[in-house]
Amino acid sequence: MTDSPIRIGTRGSKLAVAQTQTIANMLTEAGHEVEIVTVSTPGDRSSAPIAEIGVGVFTSALREALLADEIDVAIHSYKDLPTAPESGLVLAAVPPREDPRDALIARGGLTLGELPPGSVVGTGSPRRIAQLKALGLGLTVVPIRGNIDTRIGKVTSGELDAVVLARAGLARVGRVDEITETLDPLQMLPAPAQGALAVETRVEDVEAERLLRSVVDDEATRVAAKAERAVLATLEAGCSAPVGALADVVEDLDSEGQVVDRLSLRGIAATGVDGDSVNILKASAIAETKDADELGRAVAAELLDLGAGALSS
Repeated sequence: MTDSPIRIGTRGSKLAVAQTQTIANMLTEAGHEVEIVTVSTPGDRSSAPIAEIGVGVFTSALREALLADEIDVAIHSYKDLPTAPESGLVLAAVPPREDPRDALIARGGLTLGELPPGSVVGTGSPRRIAQLKALGLGLTVVPIRGNIDTRIGKVTSGELDAVVLARAGLARVGRVDEITETLDPLQMLPAPAQGALAVETRVEDVEAERLLRSVVDDEATRVAAKAERAVLATLEAGCSAPVGALADVVEDLDSEGQVVDRLSLRGIAATGVDGDSVNILKASAIAETKDADELGRAVAAELLDLGAGALSS
């Protein structure tokens, strides 16, 4: 890095730009000049389901621009990142997380339980499809793609009775008021790292990494997302797989009765999503915050013991 503006790369969608602006604002408030650079990605240019066009469709072009020194920093939705590390890049910061829960936007202000059997609910996520089916509400769940405006438009036009979206995305584009129900994680466990952003830079750009870590990083969000993504990595499942995970830093007592922070993690994996008999496997555990990776692997191991191996078969 030099004294020139910090070049921050982002996708061009309204949501991506809004997410990037939050990071830009943090750096600006800390006294640094920034420049936002829009990068087109394969995911933005395709309307095919994510499962068909592959993991990394929203991140690959940003990473290529970063490695080519066209930008200094790349901002991703953390849940979109492949779990395998990218050579030459480092996760410099994970900023404070938005609410990670899923949200329902339904016609007539209805909640999930108020939707009549047969109601058509749209979502682009196999994880959400599986958990909606498992609730046994008699809903017809259909896959959809498109940005937030497009998806909500399918409800207002009457094409769908409801859609399920990440609450964080709605918050970032100022559409929280349209939510008819924020879904309890007991009903709908979020995707690993949902609501969190990942800020990447080049390994050799030590100055940028140090700056981002000091200005942008939130340790509680970082360790929670790390544990959640360790579940995904251990199951060898992609970011579009029917896997949910949610970690929270909680207060606990140590052996001497002192209050300490620990990390509590819940995970789910769904099998049989393509049929009518969805099976939701559940596991949970708690560990020291420094052991986030091990905690994620332990929860994944329990899910595998329960039968989650069918995800990768």
